[in-house]
Amino acid sequence: MSKTAETEGALETRGIEQVPDHERTARTRELFPTWVGANISVLLLTMGASLVVAYHLNIWQALLVAIVAPVVSYGLVGLIGIAGKRGGAPGMALSRAVFGQRGNLLPGSLIWVARWGWETINAVTGAYAMLTILDIVFGIGANSVLDMVMLLAFVVATFAISGLGITAVQKCNKYATYLFGAFSVLVLGYLAVHTDWSKVLDHSAGSTAAVITGIGMIAAGGVSWIPSAPDFTRYLPRTASSRAIVGTAVGGAGVVVLPMVLMGAVMAVATPDLASAADPVSFLGEILPTWIAVPYLLIALIGMLLINAMSMYSAGFTAQTLGFKVPRHWAVSVNAVISLVFGGVLMLVATSFMGSFIAFLSLLAVAFSAWVGVFGADMLRRTEYDGAAMADTSRTSAYWYRGGFSPASVAAWAVGLVAGLLFTRSDWFTGPLAANNVIGEYGLGWVATIVISGLLYLVLPKPAVRSLAGEKGAGAVSDDTPERVTAGA
Repeated sequence: MSKTAETEGALETRGIEQVPDHERTARTRELFPTWVGANISVLLLTMGASLVVAYHLNIWQALLVAIVAPVVSYGLVGLIGIAGKRGGAPGMALSRAVFGQRGNLLPGSLIWVARWGWETINAVTGAYAMLTILDIVFGIGANSVLDMVMLLAFVVATFAISGLGITAVQKCNKYATYLFGAFSVLVLGYLAVHTDWSKVLDHSAGSTAAVITGIGMIAAGGVSWIPSAPDFTRYLPRTASSRAIVGTAVGGAGVVVLPMVLMGAVMAVATPDLASAADPVSFLGEILPTWIAVPYLLIALIGMLLINAMSMYSAGFTAQTLGFKVPRHWAVSVNAVISLVFGGVLMLVATSFMGSFIAFLSLLAVAFSAWVGVFGADMLRRTEYDGAAMADTSRTSAYWYRGGFSPASVAAWAVGLVAGLLFTRSDWFTGPLAANNVIGEYGLGWVATIVISGLLYLVLPKPAVRSLAGEKGAGAVSDDTPERVTAGA
């Protein structure tokens, strides 16, 4: 990314305001390591193991899941990312154009709270990685005090990276991509030589329903990144290729998800209790030799730091759109403190990390998907966003609509959210409509949420907003396409 007055140096100072055209000099290929970094987590190994242990899939079915899941979820990430190059602003700031200045507070608040859980899960996983390294290298066993020290260290490091801004995040992602790729090849090579492949290949196939459920489970993790996609594309010029934005998202995620899910599925043959372990990381020290396990855990630790840094980076924007009158890097600190508190509770109380994670993931996906359905449907009709109207939170804003709300957007979001929860089944919560139907059986409550909210938004009447044609100099930003529409009409 070319340096500008807002991004040069160590600290990014730009917040949720629209990026001017002359500063939008990023390139689409810079997105590839961003989405690689967003997936470098040992949780993918445990999720791959769950495909074998919990869903009883064979290696070929696990391969299918590992291919389809990132295509579905990160295809949506890439599509929503197109809004970033259209509007030059973070996703939750662009969302003001869809929901209205006050209406945007509803999905914004829910997404912000949902990020607390996602960041907590990653912080705990990172702490477990550090504890495992200490155990393997120095023989230091975990205890409650050491657990909290490692959690604190992880959260502080995450805050430091995310607080610096997009340049720091992207540079770290770039180097982590190289390291992860090299050591993943090493781990794959070791597994290829030392795995009992007859046992792996002889594993009986699971049901088609289980395959679909597995796809839904793996894809649900990617769904959490969809609202953040514009945060990482807002520095792209309006002429950037939309196809490249989608391709880099799917490709970057796929090169991580595919091998790690497959590795987890293979490892589950040797360690079948992996999918239900309270600690989702220490098994690596049992399966891999120390000379591979330690550096691989270190790289995975870096990856989890970057995942949390990216999440907190976006959470800072969300906090600003909710009305926190503080610089972005200080808004990030709120999520850091929350993840520290919740992470401590999870490490001290949870008995089955993976069970808690999958239960949380199903609810998290529904929370994000209600926004995705409405925002995505709006993108089919809108090609431009008014920067001045997004920044103006008073009644004079073109995005004030009716009392600060877009009734169609808010209604579609609320109905989609409730409907998705009704069809969701997890260890923590089971909706009354989740039993004896395809959606509930396959764990596709988040898919139902996107479809219902999106379709409802398209059919409901929407409040008019003045045309932005001819106002490019006043802050309107659009694709360089021949179509002209009235935004929000």
